[in-house]
Amino acid sequence: MTERVATTPGLFPLPDWAKETLSDLKGHQKGDLLSGDEGPEIVSTYADVRSELIDDQLDAGLDRIVEGQARWDDMIAHPLTVADGVETGGIVRYYDNNNFYRDPRVVSEPTASGDVAEELAAARDQLPADDDVALQAVLPGPYSLSELATNETGADAEAFRESIAAFLAAEVEALGDHETLFLLEPSLVEQPPEDGVDAQASDAIDRVASATDADVVVHTYWGAIPEKPYAHLLDADIDAVGLDLVTGDRDDSVYNVQEYGAPDSVALGVVDGQNTLVEEPETIAERVEWFEEQLPVGGFETTYVTSNTELFYLPENKYQAKLNALAAGVEVLS
Repeated sequence: MTERVATTPGLFPLPDWAKETLSDLKGHQKGDLLSGDEGPEIVSTYADVRSELIDDQLDAGLDRIVEGQARWDDMIAHPLTVADGVETGGIVRYYDNNNFYRDPRVVSEPTASGDVAEELAAARDQLPADDDVALQAVLPGPYSLSELATNETGADAEAFRESIAAFLAAEVEALGDHETLFLLEPSLVEQPPEDGVDAQASDAIDRVASATDADVVVHTYWGAIPEKPYAHLLDADIDAVGLDLVTGDRDDSVYNVQEYGAPDSVALGVVDGQNTLVEEPETIAERVEWFEEQLPVGGFETTYVTSNTELFYLPENKYQAKLNALAAGVEVLS
């Protein structure tokens, strides 16, 4: 029988109280954004935010708890922006939306900072000793991170992707115990790899996934992965592919699974991370069941029931309502 797991891909919005506090502490300019060496007041404020975000998830009843990534000023590019060997350039649009990040200009071999591992350790300390919840790590996938960054190392594109994969693998090795790892790979949809590059992207993902014993979910969104990159992705040693059933043509995602198969588990983006309309639990359950009914195979080992995108686009009250809806949707399914 398929286990249904309520979770998210992380990156939550800052609580309203924290926005003003952090604005006063950090300033308002590009150079005032997070660098990894903040003073005690900023560190303490983010610790309070982390505690609140974890409580939001526990109160909602999610099965996998993420740290929340409230410190990630640069969205999924964050782990690279605080690494050695990387300089921050100008402001770049974050895919096709009204959010921006500082361009990580990689000038030499990037070195893992352990920044994400420290965040995850702090989150681990706040989880209850409860078998019903487990810790989930979140990192960018190597293909998307290499697409978001600027290569100023002098290496060719393939070697650059390999260096980003090595950097992320080192970050993963430092994470400590976690049940699940979500690798965020929106570029597989937004900037899909060409012939030849699709196999290289899969190899890079495999290298990062191999750095942990946790279940690895490669989560994609903003549409369906094109056929060939999807087929190559299955060559990586991953446990689940995340599919966006909210935006784009979900029939294309179903076709990919029908035609090429899937790992033993799947993550389904059934809640819209960029729309303030809160889905009813029954709607969430129906979307999961619709997907499963399209497949002429037995059930998955695990279905991760999640938002399609990160949730930082939403107002605080809507983000909290989406968490509650996800957990309630899984209850309907059970």
